Amino acid sequence: MLHLKQLFRNVSGFRQVSQLKLGKTRHFGTTDPAEKLRRVVIVTKLTRLEFEKIRDPDRLSDVRLEQKIRDRGTDYEALKYYHHLHKDVEEKVVRSFRHQGIEVKVVNRLTIGREVLRWADLIVPIGGDGTFLLAAGRASPFFLANGKKTPVVGFNSDPRRSEGRLMLPKQFSTEIDEAVRRIIADGFRWIQRSRIRTTLIGPAANERPSPMDLHEYHSQPIENNDEMPPAENGASRILPYLALNEVFIGEMVSARVSHLQLCIDNSETVTKTKSSGLCVSTGTGSTSWLMSMNRLSQNNVQDLLDIVRKRTAPGALDAIDASTVSEEYNDNLVFPPHDPRLCYSIREQICVGVWPNPKGLESRGFAKQMFVKSRCIDASLVIDGSIAYNFNDGARALLEVYPEDSLLTIDMDD
Repeated sequence: MLHLKQLFRNVSGFRQVSQLKLGKTRHFGTTDPAEKLRRVVIVTKLTRLEFEKIRDPDRLSDVRLEQKIRDRGTDYEALKYYHHLHKDVEEKVVRSFRHQGIEVKVVNRLTIGREVLRWADLIVPIGGDGTFLLAAGRASPFFLANGKKTPVVGFNSDPRRSEGRLMLPKQFSTEIDEAVRRIIADGFRWIQRSRIRTTLIGPAANERPSPMDLHEYHSQPIENNDEMPPAENGASRILPYLALNEVFIGEMVSARVSHLQLCIDNSETVTKTKSSGLCVSTGTGSTSWLMSMNRLSQNNVQDLLDIVRKRTAPGALDAIDASTVSEEYNDNLVFPPHDPRLCYSIREQICVGVWPNPKGLESRGFAKQMFVKSRCIDASLVIDGSIAYNFNDGARALLEVYPEDSLLTIDMDD
């Protein structure tokens, strides 16, 4: 254990220092030609119908593919309807930018790459929050390897079924021309959203880890960045993808216990945990998975109030409403997207028998940096629920937030 503590305390000596510098903020409405918006990359959602065509090994005709889909009980009319719904919004966004004299290229999850993103002045995902996270992950300065800070602005293509918290307000799903006009004219406020930088430490830093895309419609290797070398002493390597929502570490088989060793903010204490995995979130991600795994339902609060009432004077708690308490508790889980802190949550931590609540580490809390060592057998480190790296026994990682890693996007709420 002393060896492990020493490793965590000295990890700053292994840390690879980024040489990338924060790019200056763009002002698209400026008279400076160098600052004007000229090139836009549209990152379009891969619809379910498109995926069905891509994954079909027999390359069936549209008629035969439709029958195959119907035969397994899938609602083909729904697939077709939502496909066209998305494509209609995509076409309108493309047409609106081109009408303003902007050069546009369209890519999707399978065709997005470093070169086209380097080319763009603005990245515009169209779909839901998953498409936004895809675009934001590829907009990392480490992935682009040029220090460029390209803004990301998204359109929600299905606001009736998708909340789209990361996208422009839902009204702009129909008022597309107005949104594009305001983007070009600087009719908005800039937002900096913190992101998590992940640094591999030790032997894993010398390897060329091949990430997998865990998108719900397919799982395949994705473009890696061989331009990110390890530090001179070979002891650390920054992963090219930054997490806008969260980093999750745990066994890929959800029923298997995840064994992790954790250290917070250069603490002297290294805590062994057994759980369903570790989620480390940003303020942006605090409305997503972090909220889902920590929220209290009205029934939870009511059960607690019933227990407390048995131990207090009759009527003392009658004025307390369970729904109000649960709502306030859940609201307090959310923190600002620009907050430089990490919020970690140990998912379903085992705290019974010989494994009581671990000393020195609560199951949820804030940190400036977090060190994680794996004792798992088939685990992954997953960035924003999509980009996965193997993270098995002995693998070590440092999770941090740097101001220069933040994602640049905009706010049009009036």
